[in-house]
Parts: sequence; structure tokens; C-alpha cells
Amino acid sequence: MNFLAEHLEAYVQQHSEQEPDLLQDLARETHLKVLQPRMLSGAYQGRLLSLISKLITPKHILEIGTFTGYSALCMAEGLHENGRIDTIDVDEELTDLQRRYFDASSYGKQIFQHLGNAADIIPTLNGSFDLVFIDADKEQYPLYFDLIIDRIQVGGLIIADNVLWSGKVVTNATDEATQTLQQFNKKVVEDTRVETVLLPVRDGLTLIRKT
Repeated sequence: MNFLAEHLEAYVQQHSEQEPDLLQDLARETHLKVLQPRMLSGAYQGRLLSLISKLITPKHILEIGTFTGYSALCMAEGLHENGRIDTIDVDEELTDLQRRYFDASSYGKQIFQHLGNAADIIPTLNGSFDLVFIDADKEQYPLYFDLIIDRIQVGGLIIADNVLWSGKVVTNATDEATQTLQQFNKKVVEDTRVETVLLPVRDGLTLIRKT
């Protein structure tokens, strides 16, 4: 869900950096061949992820929720020359599509795919993280935060997507995803280890900086 009027959304995109050709191709193929293409980060949010990554120049990025690989490629644009991305997803059917686009980029050898439950995989990964992007099953957001917060470098950033959940977080909706996102939003803003800003970008994007 977008919270801006369509004509304003179009103006914002027209006056923001445009996505590279490879990402245009990936977005097009995602919309043609993959179920729920709206899960794609998209050009505007992708440029924001790219710019944030370039500001940090992370050596180690963790992505929870790969989908077709669009957001991983955006964040890779700011990756340290010796850095790496570990990206996790449960959908085996998308791994070949992801790999094809990863390898078509200049970051292919730095992007490592992991297939399975993120809660099981994260503890097996080595090292700390400079940048984490959470965009997977919403019911697990609090758990993912707990699994990674002590492994984030001071000054490192967690980005959580879909935190407004089509506006349902300010309703009395009783579905598990909405209630868990409400808990997550409250949890991170009250955590004294971080500073948090929730941006009304697309479906809500929270920036969480380790202090």
C-alpha cells in the first residue's frame, strides 16, 4: 500500500535516482512470472536502500527475505569491496532466478544465498552485521530483532519493511501479523540500545540504529 496520492508518488519517483537497467529487467520478470510481485521493493524504495548502503559502506549485510533478489542487489551497490551479503529465504522455487540476476551483476561472488528458516540459519552465520534488512514473515519480526541486535556493530543499521501493514497497525485488527507488527514497533522504539525512526515509505520502513 502507498500512502501518497498517485500523482505525488509519480512525482517523487520522477525526481529520485532511477534504477539500473538490470533491476528494471528483474522487476519486469518478477511481475511477469512470480506470484505476489507487489512484494518487490520497487524502484523508489530500492534507491533508498541503495543510498543508505552507500552511506554505511557495510562489510557484512544480512537480508531476511530475499524474494527475487531486488533489494539484495540494491544494497550491494554500497557494499565494501571485500564485503558480503548473506540473504535468506524459504522459497526454493526462486533461488535460480535470484542467482541468475546476482551473477549478472558485479556483486555475484559477494552474495550468498541461504534456503530455509531464518531463525535457524541466523545463528549459523559468522561475524557481526553492519546492515540488516528484515522483509520476511511478519509474525517473526520480534524474534529476528532479538537474534540480531547483539550482533549489530555500533552505528550499524537494521531496516524493517512493511511496518505499517497497509495501515492496519492503527486499527483493532486481530490477525497475527498485525498484532505482531504492533508489538514489534513498540518493542524497537522503547529499546534503549537503539534509536528508531519509522518512515511512511510505501508500506512503512523503520530505520533502527545501534547506539
